[in-house]
Amino acid sequence: MALFPAAMMDAWESVNSRLRAAGEVIPRLVMRIVMGWEFFESGLEKYNGENWFADIQGKFPFPFNVVPADLSWTMATWFELIGGIMLWIGLGTRFFAFSLLFLTFVATAAVHWPDMWTMWSDLLNGYAITNKGQGNFKLPLLFVVMLLPLIFNGPGKLSLDHLIARLAGASTQPAPVSDAWTWSLTAAILGLPFLMLIPSVGFVLLGIALTLAAARFLRL
Repeated sequence: MALFPAAMMDAWESVNSRLRAAGEVIPRLVMRIVMGWEFFESGLEKYNGENWFADIQGKFPFPFNVVPADLSWTMATWFELIGGIMLWIGLGTRFFAFSLLFLTFVATAAVHWPDMWTMWSDLLNGYAITNKGQGNFKLPLLFVVMLLPLIFNGPGKLSLDHLIARLAGASTQPAPVSDAWTWSLTAAILGLPFLMLIPSVGFVLLGIALTLAAARFLRL
């Protein structure tokens, strides 16, 4: 005996299928618009403002702490301006979302991360909006949360990436594949930004990525 009547299950599946169809368009479009605006606005402020990176260059993670401040400023400005526009139109979305994710981790390490923390309670103090010298990484963390779906799930159907894929005859929704390559790539995508913020976590994730890739290559 079925737990729920067939008509109820059909209605449930009907609602879910339509929500999933809308989910291919609306949520990622909203994330692209919001993130595009945030980064474009930040880049525009840098473009029209004065370079203050020299004042905090020592706080940047390697190798940005040895890169000339003018070069870092120019790179950050144009990555934010161009990246914001590309998120809006959904072109090269995964590349630019990852670039902005990386930039967010660098900015967090230099500006938003607590100078010293020894336990999770100290770290949580920096998560709050505060001017007590404990950092403030709530906003960058929300940026990361919104960029990750764009990296892993793509820009959605209302994007130039989707249109180009259709015109090229490529699959716009390839079937998910979960294997060693999948998790190697995932660990690498997460590990590279973490090198900028918590290097030990970054090295562990990259080690996992290399191990999984080697195991898959050698068919272990």
